Amino acid sequence: MSTQPATRPDRNELPVVQQIISVMWPSFITASAATILFFTLFDPTELGTIGGFPNLTRTGGYTIGFFCFWLLTSVSCAMTCYFRRPTHRPTETKPEA
Repeated sequence: MSTQPATRPDRNELPVVQQIISVMWPSFITASAATILFFTLFDPTELGTIGGFPNLTRTGGYTIGFFCFWLLTSVSCAMTCYFRRPTHRPTETKPEA
């Protein structure tokens, strides 16, 4: 049985703001590249017409596409950060005196 408290702060834990930025910044860059590549191949006004939004402008299509890509890549980055945490941390043993 361990004598350590149930919750012990991790010395390697990043501040919350830094954790959020470490997810949002790479996902922003990836979403930007994905938007450029996707809309090089597909016209947003044609996609709007096919999707049932005939009055969608190009700028509106680019905006919706960018935010969809950003959401997708930010979820991916957040899952990567979550799953890279170890599932079991070894307990520290104190040297016997």
